[in-house]
Amino acid sequence: MVKAMNKKVSLKTLQTNPPEAFEKEELEKKLKKIRKKLGKLQDTLYAHDKYSVLVCLQGMDTSGKDSLIREVFKDFNARGVVVHSFKVPTELEKSHDYLWRHYIALPERGKFGVHNRTHYENVLVTRVHPEYILGESLPGINSIDDVNDAFWDKRFEQINNFEKHLADNGTIIFKFFLHLSKDEQKNRLLRRLNKKEKNWKFSAGDLKERKHWDDYQKYYEEAINRTSKPHAPWYVIPADNKPAARLMVASTLLEALSKYEDIQEPELDDKTKANIDLYKKQLNNE
Repeated sequence: MVKAMNKKVSLKTLQTNPPEAFEKEELEKKLKKIRKKLGKLQDTLYAHDKYSVLVCLQGMDTSGKDSLIREVFKDFNARGVVVHSFKVPTELEKSHDYLWRHYIALPERGKFGVHNRTHYENVLVTRVHPEYILGESLPGINSIDDVNDAFWDKRFEQINNFEKHLADNGTIIFKFFLHLSKDEQKNRLLRRLNKKEKNWKFSAGDLKERKHWDDYQKYYEEAINRTSKPHAPWYVIPADNKPAARLMVASTLLEALSKYEDIQEPELDDKTKANIDLYKKQLNNE
């Protein structure tokens, strides 16, 4: 895992497999312990009611986002975590600015919000397919020629400002890029085709986007380097091994959130504390 902050990241030089080799059973055992701790921490976060946590997951098709969400957040109280999977924008969403649908899906204080694909699609998919920008009906954008470097500079600035605003108002931000190799993606796509019970996951569009692999890597790298900040860091997670990737994400969350020493369950007010025995007596005498 690489925490991308204040230094340039080159995805070509980063491994897509974890540095240490563990058996699947051992990885799952470690994850089980950590996610229980995360679940307890979320209960405290809910009672504290000062912070929210935004977990952003990005990665190429088949990088394991869905299964990671299922396994990492399995021990959370259902009221404490909300997952949003962002697809192609609807007509309603396109009638607003590109950040609107992400803003209204943000977690409230005391909760975790997990965004499966995020506002970064607007500087990834749209860079590979700049014609999509024309569908946003933006002032001054009349042709693909208008979607130039100055346009992307402004969009990156908007994203950085958006995340700074969230952090300043109590949202703890984690951004994970699941770094998958092209060979492993091929294997996973073939698995979807070869296993009948996995067929429903396959889309011919995955093969179309696979042809743009190098472009996506280039734009992911730029997005990470331009938007990894102390208040909203990017973490590059080797994703060829799904159980290892899940453990790395869970470990990162637990380690970072444990540093917030002010996240504590609120104490009872003095009057209630002084009358605990009286309240117990009243209940026991019913």
